[in-house]
Amino acid sequence: MEQLFVIIAGVLALFFLIWLYVLLPAGMAERRNRSQLIWVLISFVGSPILACLLLLALGDAE
Repeated sequence: MEQLFVIIAGVLALFFLIWLYVLLPAGMAERRNRSQLIWVLISFVGSPILACLLLLALGDAE
């Protein structure tokens, strides 16, 4: 039973990390008319929080 809990927790952690590093910055970049790929890479190189804060500060692209 413990192994099942560990597997479920691992899968949930993986989904959370994918959301945090890929889906969140990509969605924010898309809504601001910016390149999704570039912002996902910034999220991997820097941090996802930094990428999100930068997107918020930069605002919409023209």
